[in-house]
Amino acid sequence: MFSRTTLWLIAAALTAAVSARADEDNAWPVFVKHDSPEPQTRSVQYVGPLFFAKETPGKKVHGFRPFYMETVEADRETDLLFYPFFSWQKRGDTRVFSFFQLVNDRDEKNFEGKPTHYFDVWPFYFSRHSGDERYDYKALFPVAGTIKNRFGRDRINFFVFPLYGHTEKDGRHIKHTPWPFVRTIYGNGHKGFELWPLFGHKGREGDYRSQFYLWPLIYKNERKLSEPVPSVSVGFLPFYTRDTAPGYINENFVWPFFGYSDRTEPVKYHETRYFWPFLVQAHGDVRNVNRWAPFYTHSVNKGYDKTWYLWPLVRHAEWTDDGITQEKNQFLYFVYWSLKQTSATNPNAAPAHKTHLWPLISSWDNGAGRKQAQVLSPFEVFFPTNEPIRQLYTPFFAIYRFDQQAPNHTRHAVLWNLLSWKNTPADKEFHLGPILNVKAADNRQRIALGRGLISLQRPRGERVWRLKLFDFRSTPAPSPATAAATP
Repeated sequence: MFSRTTLWLIAAALTAAVSARADEDNAWPVFVKHDSPEPQTRSVQYVGPLFFAKETPGKKVHGFRPFYMETVEADRETDLLFYPFFSWQKRGDTRVFSFFQLVNDRDEKNFEGKPTHYFDVWPFYFSRHSGDERYDYKALFPVAGTIKNRFGRDRINFFVFPLYGHTEKDGRHIKHTPWPFVRTIYGNGHKGFELWPLFGHKGREGDYRSQFYLWPLIYKNERKLSEPVPSVSVGFLPFYTRDTAPGYINENFVWPFFGYSDRTEPVKYHETRYFWPFLVQAHGDVRNVNRWAPFYTHSVNKGYDKTWYLWPLVRHAEWTDDGITQEKNQFLYFVYWSLKQTSATNPNAAPAHKTHLWPLISSWDNGAGRKQAQVLSPFEVFFPTNEPIRQLYTPFFAIYRFDQQAPNHTRHAVLWNLLSWKNTPADKEFHLGPILNVKAADNRQRIALGRGLISLQRPRGERVWRLKLFDFRSTPAPSPATAAATP
C-alpha cells in the first residue's frame, strides 16, 4: 500500500507534467487540475474533493477537507484544524491561537511597542502580561483575580465570587457583597445602595437618579437632570408604565399589551398597540407600521420597506443602499432565500441576484455575465460570507457545479469533476475522468483515452485524424493570441 506521502508525491509529479497552458487535466479521482484566466485562478483537487489547493493573485489556499486548511495572503497566514475548533494566525508581530474562542492565546505588541501576551480559558482564567503593572493582570474565576480594561470596565476585582465583586468605570465604583443581592455604588459623585430584589437607589447630582422596589415591579428612573426637561421612566408592573423625554411620551396599560407612543421631535411619530405584539398601527416622518400579526405586517423604517405574510412563512423587503436598490424574498426564513440588486441610478443596467433553495441549490449572478450555481448547497444560506465553510464543507455536497465567467464561456462539473465540460467561442472541452478527454481549440482537435494511452488528433488545417499511442502530453491549447482573448 502507498503511504499518504507517496500519494502526494505521485499526484504532484503528475500535475507538474501537465503544460501550464492546459485549462484542465483530469485524472479523477487521483487529481483534477483546472486553470481559469479570469479571474486568474489555478486550482487542483486530489482524491475527489479531499485534498485541495487554490491560488489566485495575492492568495494561496490548500488543505485536507474537512479537517485542515491553510491560507496565505499578503502578510497574514491562517491555519484551521477541525474548523471551527482550532485556529492559528500570524500577521506581522501578532500570533494568535484559539480553540473555539474558549481558549485564546495571543502575542502582539501594544501601543507602546512592548511585547504583550494574552491567555484566556473562558470563563475561568484571564491574563495579560507585558511587564507594565498598569495593564497586566491575572484572574482565576471564581476564586480570585483582577481584570483591567476589558468587558466594558476599567477594572474588575473579585474574591470567591459571588461573595465579593468590584467593578470600576470612569471613576464609578460598584461593590457586590455578595452579587447580586447587596450592591454599593460610590466614587466620582455617584452614590447608591441596593438590596436586590427588595429595594435600591442610586444617582449623581445633576446627572441621574434611579430607584426600585420589589424589582422589577416598581421603579423610577430619571436621566439628564441638568436639562430643563429630564427624561423619566416610571413603572408599576404589570399595570402601568410611562416614559417621557423632550418631545416624547410612551405609555403602556396592562404592560406590554396595550399602549401608545407619541414623538414630536426630532421627527414626528405616533404608534398605537393593541394586544402587542400582534396589532400595531404607527405612522410618522421616517417610520410607518401596519401589523395584523401573524397574518400580515407592513412597515417602512428609514427607507427599509418590509412585509410579512402569515409570519414566519413569507417575507419581502426592499431598500436602497449606496446607490443599489435591493429586494429580498424569503420563505420560512431560509428554505427559499433570494436577493436581487439593481442600480438606482442606471435602470438599464442588468440586475444581480443570489438565490438559495435549501438544501438543494444555490445560484449567483453578478449582472455582468458572471454566474455560478451548485447542487446540493446546505451551508451557503447560513454562512454567506464564511470563507472556511465555503472551502472546507461546501465542496463535499457539489454533486453539480456550473460556472460562467462571461457570456458563452461556461463550465459544468458533476461529482467533484468526474464529469466536466467547458464551452467557449475559442475552445471546447469534455472530460470523463481519465477515461475520455476531448478538446477542440484553434481548429485543432484531440480525443484521448486513458489520458493519452490512445489518442486521435487532427492538426490545424488538416482533415485526416492521426492515431498516437502513449501520448501523455497535455491537450493542445489555443494559440497565444486566442488564449489571451479567452477567459
